[in-house]
Amino acid sequence: MPMPDAITVKDLVVTFGEGAALNRAVDQVSFSVPEGGSFGLVGESGSGKSTVLRAIAGLVPVAGGQIAIHGKILGTDRDQGFFRTVQMVFQDPYASLHPRHTVDRTLSEPLRMHRLDRIEDRIDDALRAVGLDPSFRFRYPHQLSGGQRQRVAVARALMLEPAILLLDEPTSALDVSVQAEVLNLLVDLQAERNLTYLLVSHDLAVVAHMCERIAVMQYGKVVEALEVEQLRRMEPREPYTKALFEASKGYVAMESGA
Repeated sequence: MPMPDAITVKDLVVTFGEGAALNRAVDQVSFSVPEGGSFGLVGESGSGKSTVLRAIAGLVPVAGGQIAIHGKILGTDRDQGFFRTVQMVFQDPYASLHPRHTVDRTLSEPLRMHRLDRIEDRIDDALRAVGLDPSFRFRYPHQLSGGQRQRVAVARALMLEPAILLLDEPTSALDVSVQAEVLNLLVDLQAERNLTYLLVSHDLAVVAHMCERIAVMQYGKVVEALEVEQLRRMEPREPYTKALFEASKGYVAMESGA
C-alpha cells in the first residue's frame, strides 16, 4: 500500500467577514505534496496563498474542505504532535523574533514547552545547521543582520525536528544578495533532513529555484498547476501565469541554465 502524501489539501475554503461583506479568501483549493517533496503556491498579494499556509497551521478557521498531514485529517485544534511534525517560517524576520529575547531563549522555548532534553546541545546543533556559530546564542535580534535573523527563524523551526516546513515568503524581506544564501540553505537542509516544503511566494524565480511543482493562485482560486520544468520551458497556459512569468522572466531563465 502506498504511503500517504505528507500534505493533502482538498477543496479548502477560508472565508472572512459575513453577509454582503463575506470574502472567500481561499476558494476550493486542492493539492498534495509527497513526503520529501517541495510544492510552491504562487500569486500576487491577496491571492490567498499565505492564507492556505495559515489554515494548515491552524492560525485561521477553515470554512470547508479538508487538510491532512501524513493521511491524518486535521480538526479545528492543533495538538503538540502536529507542531512536532509541522513548523512555519514567516516572511519577516524583523517581526517574527521577539526583540527582547536572546537567540538562546528563542530557540530554547519550543524545547522547554515540549519537555525535550539536551537543550544546549540542540541549540548549538541548530545554529550550526543554519550556518551560524554557537556564539550567536546570546545575541539579541537588533544585533543581527536580516539574513542572520532569518537563519535564526529557520533554526527555531528546526528545533523540534519537524518533517514539514511551511515557508511563507521566507526571503522577500531580505536584500537580493542575501536571498540566494537563505534559499540555498533551505535547499541543503531539505536534502540533509528529507524535509517536505510548502513554499509561498509572489516570485516565480524563487519557486523555480526551490520547488518541483507549483500552483498559481488568483482571487483565492488555483488557476493553473504545472511542473517547474514546464515553467522553465516557458509553457504556462493561463494569461495570469504568463504575466507572472514575464515579471520574473530573466531570473527564471537563469535558474534553468539558459
